[in-house]
Amino acid sequence: MTAAPEFLPDGAWVEAPPLSTVLAALNRGDVETRIVGGAVRDALLGRPHGDVDCATTASTDEITAMAEAGGLKAVPTGVAHGTVTVIADGRPFEVTTLRHDVETHGRHATVAFGADWDEDAHRRDFTINALYVGRDGRLYDPVGGYADIMARRVRFIGGATARIREDFLRILRFFRFHAQFADGPPDPDGLTAAIRERRGLLGLSGERLRQELFRLLIAPGAPATAAIMAECGILGIVTGTVSHVPAFVRAVANEAAAGEIPAGEHPDSVRRLAALAVAVPEDAERLADRLRLSNAERRRLGQAADGWWHVSPALPEPARRALLYRLGVEAYRDRVALAFARSGAAVDDAGWRSLMALPERWTVPQFPIKGADLMRLGLPSGPAIGRLLSRLEADWIADDFALDRDALLARAAKGRED
Repeated sequence: MTAAPEFLPDGAWVEAPPLSTVLAALNRGDVETRIVGGAVRDALLGRPHGDVDCATTASTDEITAMAEAGGLKAVPTGVAHGTVTVIADGRPFEVTTLRHDVETHGRHATVAFGADWDEDAHRRDFTINALYVGRDGRLYDPVGGYADIMARRVRFIGGATARIREDFLRILRFFRFHAQFADGPPDPDGLTAAIRERRGLLGLSGERLRQELFRLLIAPGAPATAAIMAECGILGIVTGTVSHVPAFVRAVANEAAAGEIPAGEHPDSVRRLAALAVAVPEDAERLADRLRLSNAERRRLGQAADGWWHVSPALPEPARRALLYRLGVEAYRDRVALAFARSGAAVDDAGWRSLMALPERWTVPQFPIKGADLMRLGLPSGPAIGRLLSRLEADWIADDFALDRDALLARAAKGRED
């Protein structure tokens, strides 16, 4: 086993404000506060870290008092579970009292607070999330997480089956972390337990499933991980639809080949979900219900699924422009991306690339007349105005958007006379 170093390599960020300000305020007397979890893991992987969480021997009342004494704001965001959010220079830091589980029942366990760092570590899910760093940069590794980080391995703390039964969402987290960080196949013990306990996912809320699945879909190892999940019968339980892993793999490859993901930005989770789990509009509805998607996400999936099989490089240019006009840029890209992924065409296929690039070379025009223009011609307000506008817009689209305002108004006047 690879031994952890005594101190965190490249730990200058620990000594920089505002984190150093928080640690200074919460390390006084007998109270010890350490950084824990994702920030430590990401630092060891050489990746930029996001939010910084801390664990402490202090009670929530003590956290609040010590933070305020240090000139910091303390917000009781989760006192029942031992958590206070300390805000320094406008940045939030979640600080949680050391604890151990008394009873587990999904997302919120019944916990007892204490001062035992080892007990706190052993209640966490994976070894890579149970490393601590002290105010002085000293690294603490009570469960062998450092060796797993260096090996790019995701491993449950203790018995995998027992940890999963504490919260079945850990099945999805196991695969999500594997997709984010791991090299090679999943840990055998974790995979076996996840397969055995997979039906426990059926009892989880859609919101929790959505959050983990969306993060998994944009991870570097998402294609290979999705294939494993589908083969094990886990992916279908999560989505409630038939999985289309080959299309998902091609969708990710198409994004990469086109350079669609700018540096520092994330891929589009909804677009990737469509490639993975949507074939017809009914799939979009089932997914939206299962994962409790937002109305906007539901609409995007439905629009992508509605007739994607009619989209191909064989579409003439006017039909492409008409489709882009009717759908809008985002929905057009969603539908074409889904059709491209399902086509099986090579990532550098010139026809598909041209179809995908239409929004870059053609700006969607605005229909040049409104109802007020027709009323100025003497038409009374009412449903007839709307019907005439729709007919004129259809003519405008059919003419490849070439009819100008005067030509359209002339048609409107002629139609009125007729």
